[in-house]
Amino acid sequence: MIKEAISEIAQLTSNAGTDPTKTELPGVWIIKGEVPQHQLAAIYEPMIGFVVQGSKTITIGDQVIYAKAPSYFVVPLEIPVTGRVHQGSEGLPYLSVGLSLNLYRLMDLLNDISDGLPESNSSDKFMACDATPEFIDAWLRLLRLLKNPEDIPALAPAYEREILYRVLLGPQGWRLKQLCHTDGDIPNVHQSVKWLRESYTEPIEVKQMADKAGMGVTTFHRKFKQMTGLSPIQFQKELRLLEARKLLVYQGYTVGNAAYEVGYNSPSQFNREYSRFFGASPAKDASDLKELENQTNGV
Repeated sequence: MIKEAISEIAQLTSNAGTDPTKTELPGVWIIKGEVPQHQLAAIYEPMIGFVVQGSKTITIGDQVIYAKAPSYFVVPLEIPVTGRVHQGSEGLPYLSVGLSLNLYRLMDLLNDISDGLPESNSSDKFMACDATPEFIDAWLRLLRLLKNPEDIPALAPAYEREILYRVLLGPQGWRLKQLCHTDGDIPNVHQSVKWLRESYTEPIEVKQMADKAGMGVTTFHRKFKQMTGLSPIQFQKELRLLEARKLLVYQGYTVGNAAYEVGYNSPSQFNREYSRFFGASPAKDASDLKELENQTNGV
């Protein structure tokens, strides 16, 4: 049953490529094939990622998650992530589908079922979860709507709701439940993440962030890392490096200008941290990626 469902999902998504392919299904996208590693180093939006074929290695801070098909993972907030994909066996290409998290739909579901949910194993670690037959079947029914787009407005919300429900029942369901908390420490951590996303170039003082969140420094640090996989300082650093890479590759900034633009006062520190994070110096990394872009575009 699972093998047949996976095969049908692969057929339904046969037109996807290595860039995320949006579909007529709201919030659903597909990616397939030899995805370049630099494309996988990015700020991931809140999502459920379902690895259908092949496997994916995801790094969040010091955590490495290996998602082998069929499995899924949860990214609850906008967080910096790096990754690598591995092709499937017997020549099958890597294939994954993603569902952007709709907070209002999730809250509506939780209002209906919260009393009936089992206690989750709330390990702080990010992890890949085995895709159950029920989870896969819900995805299959959702993707079948691509053949009958006139049915999408009526049926897609129901299948999306079922996917969310299956995740809520799984080992990472607690991450979805956290998103809907309206009291306690969690909303304050959410606000801290939002501020860092918008103000990553500014100097930060963790004590001031903790005070603003109404927590002691130790508690704030623990809660922040539980939700994002990163300390506040790591979070800011990775945001800066990812944004600097865009400036170097796509906007033609010099190394020094890119460093200052994202908030570094020391170019040498920027060079060290960039090289450690991406595995090459800023100049070499940007040169290699520009050459790859030219080859891809046939220049």
